[in-house]
Amino acid sequence: MKFVIVTGLSGSGKSETMKALEDMGFYCVDNMPPALITKFAEICFQGNSNIEKVALGVDIRGRRFFEALHESLDYLEKANYKFEVLYLDCEDDVLLKRYKMTRRNHPLSKNMQIPEGIKIERQIMEPFKKYATCILDTSNMKPKDLKEEISKIYKDGQEEDTPNMTISVVSFGFKYGIPKDADLVFDVRFLPNPYYDESLRPKTGDFKEVREYVMNSQVSEEFVEKLFDFVGFLIPQYLEEGKQHLVIGVGCTGGRHRSVTIANMLYDELYKKGYRVIKKHRDSMLG
Repeated sequence: MKFVIVTGLSGSGKSETMKALEDMGFYCVDNMPPALITKFAEICFQGNSNIEKVALGVDIRGRRFFEALHESLDYLEKANYKFEVLYLDCEDDVLLKRYKMTRRNHPLSKNMQIPEGIKIERQIMEPFKKYATCILDTSNMKPKDLKEEISKIYKDGQEEDTPNMTISVVSFGFKYGIPKDADLVFDVRFLPNPYYDESLRPKTGDFKEVREYVMNSQVSEEFVEKLFDFVGFLIPQYLEEGKQHLVIGVGCTGGRHRSVTIANMLYDELYKKGYRVIKKHRDSMLG
């Protein structure tokens, strides 16, 4: 039985996520009152139930019922029901743009401005991150990108083949700030910089010629070898501790060349080793 609870900030992509899960064969129920989650779980986990994959969408819209979510999740844990929580996050300015684009109001901002409603919801939702199996930042994702990430995380058979931890590899530019949810941050600003080659400047680390430029030094090769070794040592320790989501940030100055190159290589290495890993280039299209 695959039992997934989808929650997070309003406007962060829950509807698109539920559509993606439904396309993958999940039995989806959106906006379920949290107080009913335990009863629904009992039905789904019965031996005679023919439901194999379930996704429940829970959000702040039913605020009067939402306070029961803590109790429901605690009950599921104590009853040893195996469940996962996908928490969708997003930056405030992106949420604001999305609400303005769709001309919809935030569910908590009926008597206030949208930014204030977003701020209040973030405060309310923050404690639920502790239950999250996966925290997915959708700030730079289009619906197509989000669907692809959901497919990677919940594709059939993955839970048997890979460890129960999601690893996010995020490239970024230091001039735009370090990712707030990063657990590990690697600074690669000491590597050869393609920015100073005019033919490479417009391209990103996704291009072969940029990757070759970055890796064309002994320092680069030694660093990647040590990086793989270090991360390879740490991941089993995090798994042993029970950590369910690990965010690895790889940063250079602008987040276009060196960080993208190394993040791609780290992603490929972890994927090859069988880890559940997703990748995001936060700033590669900026600047």
